[in-house]
Amino acid sequence: MRRLKANLLLLLSIQFGFSAFASDFKSKEQVMSASGEFEIQLDPQKEDAVPAGRMILSKKYTGGLVGNGAGQMLSKRTDGGIAVYTAIEEFNGSLDGQNGSFTLVHNGYMSGETQRLEINILQGSGKGALKNISGSMQIIREKDQHNYVLTYQL
Repeated sequence: MRRLKANLLLLLSIQFGFSAFASDFKSKEQVMSASGEFEIQLDPQKEDAVPAGRMILSKKYTGGLVGNGAGQMLSKRTDGGIAVYTAIEEFNGSLDGQNGSFTLVHNGYMSGETQRLEINILQGSGKGALKNISGSMQIIREKDQHNYVLTYQL
């Protein structure tokens, strides 16, 4: 009986210790959010032999992200109006006051019925104070204004 109580006490201690460790670990990986606006300039590239469009993109971010984005976009639109695009964008600047850079990977699909846009931070791409960043971005377009919400962990 004494041995059973000792084992039970040990098991509870291990469980309590692990729970406290897991709780502490989760708080260090707190999900944060930054929002603001960006201006975008698209520079079409002419390549007649390729059946997809290619553009150089330049962005200027303000708000939680302050800095510039630069990258390339490939796109295709069918005669029926369905379109897709993918882009790789390198952000360089600051995020909530922390300087560094990271890569955003864009994938979009648009048809008459559906619109889907997924933008993720490329794992392992962070530099400087943003070295361990992960997360995703949402773009909200209202009239001629582009807004973003970046959800991230450091």
